[in-house]
Amino acid sequence: MRSWSSSATASIRIASNARRIVPLRRHHSALAHPQARPQSPSTCPSTSTPAPAKTDPYALLAPHLDQLRTSLLTLLGSSHPSLDAIAQYYFLHPSKQLRPVLVLLFARATNGLGEGFPEVKWAADNAKARQQELDAPLTRKDVLCDWNPSMPDHTASFETAFELRRPPSPPPHTPPPPLLHQTHSPALTHTLLPTQLRLAQIVEMIHVASLLHDDVIDKSPLRRGAASAPAAFGNKLAVLGGDFLLGRASAALSRLGSNEVVELIASVIANLVEGEILQMKGNGGEAAPPPTSSSSASNDIDLQALHSSPLASSPASSDKWSIYLKKTYLKTASLMAKGARAAVVLGGCREGEVCKEVAYAYGRNLGIAFQLIDDTLDFSSSTAQLGKPGFADLRLGLATGPALYAAEEYPELEGMIGRRFSGEGDVERALTLISASRGVERTRELARVHAEKAREVLALLPRSEARDALEGLTEGVVRRRW
Repeated sequence: MRSWSSSATASIRIASNARRIVPLRRHHSALAHPQARPQSPSTCPSTSTPAPAKTDPYALLAPHLDQLRTSLLTLLGSSHPSLDAIAQYYFLHPSKQLRPVLVLLFARATNGLGEGFPEVKWAADNAKARQQELDAPLTRKDVLCDWNPSMPDHTASFETAFELRRPPSPPPHTPPPPLLHQTHSPALTHTLLPTQLRLAQIVEMIHVASLLHDDVIDKSPLRRGAASAPAAFGNKLAVLGGDFLLGRASAALSRLGSNEVVELIASVIANLVEGEILQMKGNGGEAAPPPTSSSSASNDIDLQALHSSPLASSPASSDKWSIYLKKTYLKTASLMAKGARAAVVLGGCREGEVCKEVAYAYGRNLGIAFQLIDDTLDFSSSTAQLGKPGFADLRLGLATGPALYAAEEYPELEGMIGRRFSGEGDVERALTLISASRGVERTRELARVHAEKAREVLALLPRSEARDALEGLTEGVVRRRW
């Protein structure tokens, strides 16, 4: 997983049909700088009136993000100076804080709509924790919303962009205490609860912990143009720093007063590990050995299935594509999806209320789109300008979307993918073939499909600046080229 860079990007206009590519037009990214305002992609002729600018999420949340960054460092205190330094290292570098932004935008877009909002607002005003249900099962379907034996069938599939399904009618609810017994008329409020602000910090802590661990596993020398934590402190301290952050995040999580949120976020940590194991296995089959110059081992990858995949509508119909997208969900989209859902839960939305489903569906689709675009950036010449080693995925033996699509056009890639690009000259030859194919273009098309689905589900929320900013994020994710 990589963080969002703050450099300029080029945009791709998105027509109403998410699968159709239109010409590129260079301009600064809407998300390139907190002061920039996103521009809504237009599908009309150039003579038509431009669409109004989308709400800038960073301008909307600027006071809260500044407060989060400042107070977050106080949560990371340790009795050991070296641990302090490693824990704070990535937080002191520029970051787009995309995951906290999602948490806070969904809080603003849904607070006041949930049946339980008067209770959580009263609890916040009176500094009392929400009553917890200690005996709740650990495998509740409504909490995990994840790949596990108890999950609903429709959430297990990565065949298509995730479709939101309306929940059944909510179960009978025990009336609140007399103090709160009132008729609640759903209406948006600009209030952000203290628990939601803390949740935004927690998801960023988990994200940074995953970066520390990933940089050790991937042997990354650079992060955001500077020395990576393993390069600066060594592998052992980087791993221990990531563990320390997870411990701090867990302690903060336990104080939010919601068992459902604790289970949601705890399952994210498990997802990160599951995703890393899945990535180590390649795109299917048993775990592959690390790539070496003499290795000729092959994964159990059915590359023939790719040849029947349509352009961008259903490449995931093969097991290989499904595993690739599942890994993408586990390592990247899970934290976005469950962080957004947890924010809505803390805002008083209960089982059966659609806001929870909107948050999860949006975060899942946006996260997959984000990582698909990230996978194309490895093949961009602009990576050199950021100081990132070129074509890192190939060097790690990973077959991402561009390589999988390119294998349809150039079967020669199948053998390279099978041996994880470990043969002499594999990386260079694979790069040549991928560059000559439509792999990068088609991966971006697939990202637009997921981003468009994320935008569509927002129609179930009332109009607001926060919803407008969330729509803008779906456009910014597919436009970025840095």
